Amino acid sequence: MTITKAILCLEDERTFLGESFGAQGETTGEVVFNTSLSGYQEVLTDPSYKGQIVTMTYPLIGNYGINEEDSESERPQVEGFVVRELSSRPSNWRSQKTLDQYFKEYSIVGIQGIDTRALTKHIRDAGAQLGIISTVDFDCQSLRKKLEKAPQYGGRDLVKEVTCPQPYAWEQGTWSFPKGRRNSSRQIGDRFNVIVYDCGVKRNILRHLVDEGCEVTVVPASFPAEEVLGLRPQGVCLSNGPGDPAAISYVIDNVKKLIGKLPIMGICLGHQILGLALGGKTYKLKFGHRGGNQPVKDLATGKVAITAQNHGFCVDLETLDTRDVFLTHINLNDQTLEGFRHKQLPLFSVQYHPEASPGPHDASYLFKQFRELMQHAQAN
Repeated sequence: MTITKAILCLEDERTFLGESFGAQGETTGEVVFNTSLSGYQEVLTDPSYKGQIVTMTYPLIGNYGINEEDSESERPQVEGFVVRELSSRPSNWRSQKTLDQYFKEYSIVGIQGIDTRALTKHIRDAGAQLGIISTVDFDCQSLRKKLEKAPQYGGRDLVKEVTCPQPYAWEQGTWSFPKGRRNSSRQIGDRFNVIVYDCGVKRNILRHLVDEGCEVTVVPASFPAEEVLGLRPQGVCLSNGPGDPAAISYVIDNVKKLIGKLPIMGICLGHQILGLALGGKTYKLKFGHRGGNQPVKDLATGKVAITAQNHGFCVDLETLDTRDVFLTHINLNDQTLEGFRHKQLPLFSVQYHPEASPGPHDASYLFKQFRELMQHAQAN
């Protein structure tokens, strides 16, 4: 790999010099950090990272390469990537290419060799902010002018950039050793038709739904509620996705029309959408929650799950009407809302990722709860 210089310049004028990998050129985005120890490929291909430059806090990245099996979407979604050290010689029997080759293939700009601890501490103190990575321009004044013209992350509709263009069926389940990918693990019993609103859905959400015996149809984020009802599904899942939930009013309006008519499960951005559809409000967190080690407490049982998270916005606890909903989960780091359930209607949502990928599997039971919610609705 040819070594060339690269620079990361933040909106508040903090700069970091390093070496480039992947594509040459420039890229802008909101600079955030992820604390996962592994799973960089799943992070890179998570559509929730559209519009963002991701910093990995784990110091060595790329050591097991890239393979088709672990992607959460069709391509890397990040605007740029920041690591302490890039491994140039991956060692894994599943590896098909290096991270450097992968980024060149998709024209993603990366930077290595900087102090990612210092960058992470700076973001934690100053907050997530716009940044630019460049391999062609090293003049700080010039880079700051480019940042002034870059689109802000808040208030921007990024869902339209990652949603599917048309509906499609999904049949693949999770991976099982030694058989590999499987179709539904339920060969008998009830099967439920589930519509998934694709706001930037991760494939592992779809796989877990298939494992629970669901016939999954994925639809674009702008798919009309009337057409969803016309398909006569037994449930709706609102997926994860990027950006400001308040900017996608068309999704919120459709969800309002579905509430009370079908069981609904919301995940991450889907949780925020459901909160907004119920009359709540959202706000931007200082630096967000991103990684595979976020502690979440179940208020009903008192149990604590270690969860995978990726979000920069949060539903405001004070704006939800507690006469209609009750809080089910909170984040133990900052006491923010992590889940709620409606008192009368068949719907619930969580801010974290029960499908993990990457991350712990503590919360995968929620897909079973969604299935049980649909069963109960059918029985009544």
